[in-house]
Amino acid sequence: MKLSEMRRLLSERHIQLTRSLGQNFLHDAHQLRRVLALAELSPGDRVLEVGPGLGPLTEGLLAAGADVLALEKDARLVALLAERLKVAPEPAVPDDAALRAPGVPGRLRLVHADALHLLRRSPRDWSGWKLVANLPYSVASPILVELAAAAHPPDRLVVTLQREVVRRLTATAGDPDYGLLTLLMQQRFAPTGSFRIPSDCFFPEPEVESGCVALVRREPAPLTPDERRVFARVVKRAFSERRKKALKLLKFDWPAPVLETAWQDLRLDPNARAETLSREVFFDLTRRLAPLPPP
Repeated sequence: MKLSEMRRLLSERHIQLTRSLGQNFLHDAHQLRRVLALAELSPGDRVLEVGPGLGPLTEGLLAAGADVLALEKDARLVALLAERLKVAPEPAVPDDAALRAPGVPGRLRLVHADALHLLRRSPRDWSGWKLVANLPYSVASPILVELAAAAHPPDRLVVTLQREVVRRLTATAGDPDYGLLTLLMQQRFAPTGSFRIPSDCFFPEPEVESGCVALVRREPAPLTPDERRVFARVVKRAFSERRKKALKLLKFDWPAPVLETAWQDLRLDPNARAETLSREVFFDLTRRLAPLPPP
């Protein structure tokens, strides 16, 4: 979809895009092809798209033979996209049984829904699915965290985001961008590639730098479901005050002797801050703390 067509469609329907919804549509054909390449699509792949907008990425997904479930919050864009792609909007997201059914090559299901609200209130089994989306920047991180925390997350995430968020998702211990979001995502997903997208590839142009990143679900999962819940508490506490020592912060919730023994066994600096501790160290700490009574 060319920029001129985007402008025309919005103008004809008197649609003013809403900044609060993070409506910045990727229109550059070259960048869209790069996004699709990271998705590694095959005919019949089941793809969740959040925020399809005017549908330029949706069209690429369908052309690749994907079975697309598109969730759009803006009713105006649902009506416009339904008209453009000649599909009737569906009233609700399919249940788990329907989601697990084999994908139908080239099928589009369009649903008027708030994706973040849906993920929080109505968990689904997304195993066997891929998320491929130009995520609304205003809710991108919460959506990703909800999927990473799900009992059955998608197999692959390929998303366009603020460049700052891409750096956080791909960071390692000691990097300036390494932090809570890094660990909440990397405990389930491994980053496999990313690239920068110039601002003039979007309409309207965002005021921040953008990029695309691919993350693949870790198999086997490094932590059990119970351990993942403890992991989230551990990293949130450890990063609650970045200037303070991680050991001192964790003692607010867990027994000092257990933590001090772990620090000795792992040969950690007692003065270490959370941003210097690797993902594997947090995994090890979680396994030691998970059997203890909840803090």
